[in-house]
Amino acid sequence: MSENKPALIIHGHFYQPPRENPWTGEIDPEPSAHPFPNWNERVFQECYRPNAVAEIQGEKGKVLKVVNNYAGISFNFGPTLFSWMEKFHPETYQRIIQADRESVHQRGGHGNAIAQAYAHSILPLCNEKDCRTLVRWGIAEFRHRFGRAPESLWLPETACNDETLGVLIDEGLKFVILSPAQAERVRQSNEKEWVDMVEGNIDTSRPYRHFHRDGSGRSIAIFFYNDSVAKAIAFEGALISSQMLVDRFERQLGSSGLLASAAVDGESFGHHFRYGERSLAYALEKEAPRRGFQSTNYGEYLEQYPPAMEVEIKKGPDGKGTAWSCPHGLGRWYTDCGCQVGGPEGWNQAWRTPLRKALDFLRGEASRYFQETTSELFIDLWKARDEYVEVILNPESRQKFLAKHLKRNSGESERAKAVLYLDLQKNALLMYSSCGWFFADVSGLESVLVLKFAGRALDYFEEMGLKSPKKEFLEILAKAKSNRPEMGNGADVFRRFVVPLGKSAKK
Repeated sequence: MSENKPALIIHGHFYQPPRENPWTGEIDPEPSAHPFPNWNERVFQECYRPNAVAEIQGEKGKVLKVVNNYAGISFNFGPTLFSWMEKFHPETYQRIIQADRESVHQRGGHGNAIAQAYAHSILPLCNEKDCRTLVRWGIAEFRHRFGRAPESLWLPETACNDETLGVLIDEGLKFVILSPAQAERVRQSNEKEWVDMVEGNIDTSRPYRHFHRDGSGRSIAIFFYNDSVAKAIAFEGALISSQMLVDRFERQLGSSGLLASAAVDGESFGHHFRYGERSLAYALEKEAPRRGFQSTNYGEYLEQYPPAMEVEIKKGPDGKGTAWSCPHGLGRWYTDCGCQVGGPEGWNQAWRTPLRKALDFLRGEASRYFQETTSELFIDLWKARDEYVEVILNPESRQKFLAKHLKRNSGESERAKAVLYLDLQKNALLMYSSCGWFFADVSGLESVLVLKFAGRALDYFEEMGLKSPKKEFLEILAKAKSNRPEMGNGADVFRRFVVPLGKSAKK
């Protein structure tokens, strides 16, 4: 990096919820994605692939250059989405991996890719063990694919609190990306006086240091992206042209004049805005350099400009934390806060609370049995769960995994039982994908997706001969009233869309 040029960092968060039918491992037809068979495939064709082969065109549409945008931006891919892409679209998958390798070489060992917490769960709403497992699975998945340790991990919905940051520090991550609205106050290092940032007016052109709350002096750097530019990209048509896009960054250089950055859903570049990948490519290749910008990533920038200021983040109105897509703390994922997408006037989201309570109850029962009945199997059961991602990523490693984690003299029946318990845990984690609460109704596609994983988890109870919590689960879920009278409640939705899948798998 040159010290004389301002840095430009664009982060794309590329993600789809786990869409696979947990009984078959295949994605069921999703008619709303027409003319494509499912939303993974549709967004792949409109966004993920185009960004790997973005065209810079000249007169009469002549292609002058093909650009791999992933080599020019900071990015993360949801682990389950990336696994799907590896299977069904290996060429694009490999171009993304290669883009990271090129950036490692070009940017002083700092790759463009960062990890993501597994399953896209709202980490501050998870219990401590689940939070750590999801972070560790995300890190392990990243190592498996990119062949290196991640410097950062994308927090789903940037949902965060002090405890979540503590987990990231414990796991050795160097920085994290948050919304400026999540900053509470800042101060110069080694000074006592704090300056409030409650209006979201933090200077986004510099990183800040956040210290672990255990008093150890350990810390993590926080980059707050520029919210004005991010909104312009996502909602205000800044991708109409590369000139307009770079104009936005140029106007938002902070007091240091050294960094302009924005973090957005990667689907903005092509799916939400058609041909957005072309505007991005031309901005990276032509327009930004012409304006004196140098494209980089957060890791390289941090090495050259370490934090000189300390920051504390907001606790949120309910004390649970904050996120980038809900002005009500984390209300969007457990209460009727008023945020929703896709519903007509008059609909409510009171269903969110009983949906989460039902899943929390099921998760609690799964964890209770795991802890009470597997101590005779595993040397360290929670460590075994943390490392089970190795088997998820590479099923052929199962026997090696079991040999490492099971106690001596474990026979074939004990091995089979251990795998069932761990698969139950896997489904209990996957059922917390944030999209289940994001939209307008409990009968929506994304809410049904999380209920599918709950249904599979319930089947594991029966397969292992455990007392099933299904009755109590459905009683809680029945309190989630749908806005569509014909759908009834969450329990009705479960019986209508989920139960038949389990029955079909057993035939």
